[in-house]
Parts: sequence; structure tokens; C-alpha cells
Amino acid sequence: MAKILEVREVQKSYQIGKIAVPALRGVSFDVKEGEFLAIFGPSGSGKSTLLHLMGGLDRPDTGEIIVDGDNLQKLSDDVLAELRLRKIGFVFQFFNLLPRLTALRNVELPLTIAGVPERQGLEKAASLLKLMGLEARMDHRPSELSGGEQQRVAMARALVNSPKIVLADEPTGNLDTKTGWEIVQLMQRLNKEKGQTFIIITHDPHIAETADRMIFLKDGLVEAVKEAPRRNA
Repeated sequence: MAKILEVREVQKSYQIGKIAVPALRGVSFDVKEGEFLAIFGPSGSGKSTLLHLMGGLDRPDTGEIIVDGDNLQKLSDDVLAELRLRKIGFVFQFFNLLPRLTALRNVELPLTIAGVPERQGLEKAASLLKLMGLEARMDHRPSELSGGEQQRVAMARALVNSPKIVLADEPTGNLDTKTGWEIVQLMQRLNKEKGQTFIIITHDPHIAETADRMIFLKDGLVEAVKEAPRRNA
């Protein structure tokens, strides 16, 4: 199976006053196309920093990140933004939905940015919301939706441009246990049916163990890699 993402000796530090605090200290691994991967570790291990770098939201101090053949370090900011729009979907812990837009318009927004005609964009957004079981909630704003419903809207938004990679940062962290498992099951189903690569950042070992492969991150380093048959959530 082809590689969809390569991380090569990535290092990243943040300046706090006069002190450089290392977040990643030389991380390397590959991700296969269509894989359901969990990056697992305690708070402060560098997980979210790694996700931001893989998604092109930040740049490493040293090392390389290659997404679908493109070396992110060699791309201009404009080209990198275009790559994010076309190839990467993001799902965040706190949903990041625009409060004044309906669920339908929140999902359609990336298509608008990509220049897709409004009618076509709305049709695709509606079809994804139906897939998420939100057919009756399309015209509701985020404040009118439960946490689980908001996360499903966020997932639909992440998928609407048919990205090759979906990056999910603690997608169950702001949900109750039952709703969190439902979201994980939904991601598994989408991964299987659409063949898209899912990379989930989590501190929850039960979530991590549902993946095809788990990378354990500690103190900014890959401490272990566990490959196992996926268990259903």
C-alpha cells in the first residue's frame, strides 16, 4: 500500500520568554493510504503539535513532512493553503463551527472557499449531513445542536472536499463516553467505505486501540509503535 504521509526527523520547539521548550525531538514514521491510525500519548507529549505540522498549519524547525508526494517545507504559504483545502480535512475537539451559520452552511463553507458553485456546494453538504444522520438538523445553528451533533457537522465539513487525509485532534475529548464511541464508530465506517486515511490524536487508550496501528508519543519522541487488528469501537 502506498504512503500517503511521511514524517522525517521532525523537531519543533516553542519559545517561552528566553527559554526554548522542545515539543518534538526527532519524530519519524510513515502513514499508509487508507490507514486508520491513532497517535496516542499523555498531555504534553507533542501530539497536537504533530497534528498541526502534518496538516500544514505550522512548520517544523527541522525535518520533513511529505503529504501525498508534496514536501510541505518546500511549499509557499499560498500553495500550502491550497493543499490543505484540497487534501486535508480537520476535526477538532471543540468543533470550531461558525456560530451564526447553520449546519448546512458550515459544511458548505470549504466548498465556497474552493470556488464551487453555491447550488452544487449545498447539494454536496446536504448529502454528507444525511450520511451523518443529521438530515433533520441541517437548518439548526451550532447552539441548537448537541455536542455529538456538532462533532458530526464538523466531520461532514472535514470530508466535504473529499480530502485524502482526515486529521482528528481529540475528537471525543469534549463528548460523553457514549457519544464519543458513536463518533469513533462513524469515523471507522467512513474510513472503510470511502478509503480515506484517518489520523486520530488521542490520550484515551480505549480509543487508540480501535485503530489499525497506534503510535505512542512521549516527551516529544516516538516511544513505541503497535500494530494490531482493528477492534470495533
